Amino acid sequence: MRIAAALTGLAGCTLLLMAPGGASAQEDKNWETCISTTGSAATRLPACTTVIDAKSVTGRKLAGAYCIRGNDLTEKGELDAALIDLNEAISIDATYACSYVNRGRVYGFKGDYDRAIQDYDEAIKRDAKMALAYNNRGDAWIHKKDLDRAIADLTDAIRLNPNYAKAYGNRGYAYYGKRDHALAIEDYSAEIRMAPNLMAYLNRGNAYRDSEQLDRAAADYTMVIKLAPTDARGWRNRAVVRLFKGDNKGALADYDKALSYDPNDVFSWNNRGQAKMRLGDKKGAIADFKKALDLRPDLPSAREALAKLGAAL
Repeated sequence: MRIAAALTGLAGCTLLLMAPGGASAQEDKNWETCISTTGSAATRLPACTTVIDAKSVTGRKLAGAYCIRGNDLTEKGELDAALIDLNEAISIDATYACSYVNRGRVYGFKGDYDRAIQDYDEAIKRDAKMALAYNNRGDAWIHKKDLDRAIADLTDAIRLNPNYAKAYGNRGYAYYGKRDHALAIEDYSAEIRMAPNLMAYLNRGNAYRDSEQLDRAAADYTMVIKLAPTDARGWRNRAVVRLFKGDNKGALADYDKALSYDPNDVFSWNNRGQAKMRLGDKKGAIADFKKALDLRPDLPSAREALAKLGAAL
């Protein structure tokens, strides 16, 4: 039975800079909006663009405007445009660590983890206490399957910022990849204490499930359902636990929900077929296994189940 995919966390950098001296009130307002750490891309992007176009700041401040706009373009998924801005930020001020972190993040989203790591290296050279750079480099090492390096970087991020919830989540993911479920659970629990979120509960549920702590896994998947009732992952993962525990009726109900929100999930069809087969619903089970094969013709478990039921493929 398939387990849910877990995601790592990659954060961007928006660094507070001083307001420009000798500027007009409107220029000051645009600058303050551009560098605001409490605003959103919807307000920062146009403000940073105004600052850049007007060249109302120079040097580190102008690099900062490009860097922040590059970050917000990254958030919008406009990676090529973000890369142009971040290259410009670095050309203006090559000592600005934030620009390297944000460019590394773009490379990470593009799947170029070697170049991402190079940029995080440069950021750390310029600011050895930048927890964000260690977190993001750890994320890149995870994608390169080098979990020991990832754990080392994420441990440094946590040492520099003990309240860095995302770094705990990322390190938990690395521990999970090493099948160290106890340490993964410990880190996911720390993330949940600091910043409870859907993925943290989903990931901890996976670690509980894989370490056969099924009641705790079910509780975490129930929290996922509570946080996002239309997200199929909570329903189908809790359904797996219920199948493991022999609660076939409960599993069936959860798979009904999961398929209502994600009707293209082959494993939900396959596993709901298993629940129906155990409950004696041969016709329903055959229909579900055939639907699973429609989605994935090479799925061996569905083929085996249909043969067991004496159904034609």
